[in-house]
Amino acid sequence: MTEQKVWLITGAGRGMGVDIARAALAAGHAVVATARRTDSITKALGQHDDLLAVALDVTDPAAAEAAVQAAVDRFGHLDVLVNNAGSFQAGFFEEMSAEDFRSQIETTLFGPVNVTRAALPQMRAQRSGLVMTISSTAGIAAGGEFLTAYAASKFGIEGWMEALGPEVAPFGIRTMLVEPGFFRTELLTPQSTKYAQPSIEDYAERTEQIIETWKSMDGKQGGDPGKLAEALIHLAGLEEPPVRFAAGADAVATFEAKAHALLAQADAHRDLSSSLAHDDV
Repeated sequence: MTEQKVWLITGAGRGMGVDIARAALAAGHAVVATARRTDSITKALGQHDDLLAVALDVTDPAAAEAAVQAAVDRFGHLDVLVNNAGSFQAGFFEEMSAEDFRSQIETTLFGPVNVTRAALPQMRAQRSGLVMTISSTAGIAAGGEFLTAYAASKFGIEGWMEALGPEVAPFGIRTMLVEPGFFRTELLTPQSTKYAQPSIEDYAERTEQIIETWKSMDGKQGGDPGKLAEALIHLAGLEEPPVRFAAGADAVATFEAKAHALLAQADAHRDLSSSLAHDDV
């Protein structure tokens, strides 16, 4: 039988968070499921002896500390944190308000930062734990349009988690980035995606086309979130979880294309790049 672990999952009232929580419960684990409203958790997951629903706005550091304390009070410890809560502020950079750009960073970068900051003291005290953060292929390569704010937050997640790993590894804590491609989640629904208000004529035609494309993709993405959730349960159970997990064949292709592009860019001006040292070095 699988050893029961305690999972804290943000954004577990809908979308991918529900699938991860459901898979963790099915595997015999205890789950602290968080969302802005606990009734959304109960509606999605029902009642379960090993399920605790906790209200959490990830942009509120005090609420993050309270959620972690609730997990420890109920189950005694915390083994796996899944930073999953997110949103999508879509639009051309020039047309996006400063407030909406900042809101994206607050939710999808500082949100995970807040919850992880709250969880690390408990994990460090018990000398074990896994911090799993749902990033995106937009955190690996941001070649598309309408992605400036979202990609900025996800590139930030990538750098923060990569740097955090070596800091906490001596305490038995591991970090894991998950970069999903296009999965049939609720990210492109009106509840999760906000489009910038069109305001610049130069962008008007492209804006209309891109919004139509994004909306047409909703509910038709190729990735199965249930299968991804089961994969994450499996990876979390490994003695050495991967530092990064490319989720989906499209994510693997993105990893490979970015790796090839970086190698080509490194080689393009190799002689000039290598000529910049002091003459006495």
